[in-house]
Amino acid sequence: MLKRRDWGRAVAAAALAAGMPELRAQLIVPPATPLPRNAPKLVIAVDNRTDFSCLPLTIADRLGYFASEGVDVEVRDFAEASQAMQALLSGAVHALSAPYSSTIAWQVRGQSLQSFVLQGRTPQIVVGVSTKTFAHYRQLSDLRGKRVGVQAIGSSAHRVARAVFSRGGLRSGDVQFVAIPNAWAAISAFRNGALDAISYTDPTVTQLEQAGELKVVADTRSVRGNADVFGGPMPSACLCATSAFLTQFPRASQSMADAMVHALKWLQTAGPSDIIKVVPERYFQGDRSLYLAAFNRARESWSPDGLMPNEGPEIAARLVAQFDEPGSMDRFDLPNTFTNVFARKAKARFRA
Repeated sequence: MLKRRDWGRAVAAAALAAGMPELRAQLIVPPATPLPRNAPKLVIAVDNRTDFSCLPLTIADRLGYFASEGVDVEVRDFAEASQAMQALLSGAVHALSAPYSSTIAWQVRGQSLQSFVLQGRTPQIVVGVSTKTFAHYRQLSDLRGKRVGVQAIGSSAHRVARAVFSRGGLRSGDVQFVAIPNAWAAISAFRNGALDAISYTDPTVTQLEQAGELKVVADTRSVRGNADVFGGPMPSACLCATSAFLTQFPRASQSMADAMVHALKWLQTAGPSDIIKVVPERYFQGDRSLYLAAFNRARESWSPDGLMPNEGPEIAARLVAQFDEPGSMDRFDLPNTFTNVFARKAKARFRA
């Protein structure tokens, strides 16, 4: 891993070796061509690489799309989202795969972060109730006083649940949120009656659905279901970096965006056999059919071209202001939380 100072030295050395005043990472290398010896190393942080929202990143890495762009990328997994973010802010990593709302929340706190390629146009989160312990459920207000499982307090799952419940007139204190980061523990708690409802990602939700144990209340895996909850697109996972990095290394940033848009285009037509060949076996958690079923249900959620949708930033900002940072809409410049410059060029190149 290169620190910021070492990164600059490596880049300069690579440029001199190439005999030109540009980043070695800017060279476009054919897919079958090995990486240049002096290719700079980029580190992308993520807190849960196996999550469906990060699948485009996995595809870009596994299919060699980063290498095809002449950059040596390491995807580094962190135990918690906060650790991944701190790694980015400290300069230990160069980019971060995280919810777009993170860039808003951190800009409110004075950190200049920008999303530069969008992975997901919906959060891929489902809110559902137990058909065993909550068979009498009829409307959102019925959830008052109930136990709701989420991956973590403050997580996207928690935020989506709060947005859904607010439609039924429920406040955060009207339900009991239970943080269960482990998917298997969440399933067990749901099945044994320790939870009345759950707000979670796949393949956890699909497993409970297939068993007839969960009744869906809100589903953000589809574009239509997402619009029902938020009134429009809710940008989710993205690659973000500091504004300083994007400004100082535009071609390296473009290389990452190109690889990601290439992966997003691949996902648009990928079939079950393609997924099985590319996705690591451990992602399936011993059940390929379940993973593929969840993949098919989430297919709409990935961005087709990496571009930030027009209404997306404002919708995400309103959610942050409503639940995380009251009054924050007046404390930051929303257009500075993202850029479409890199994704737009990648879209044109790959005709995504």
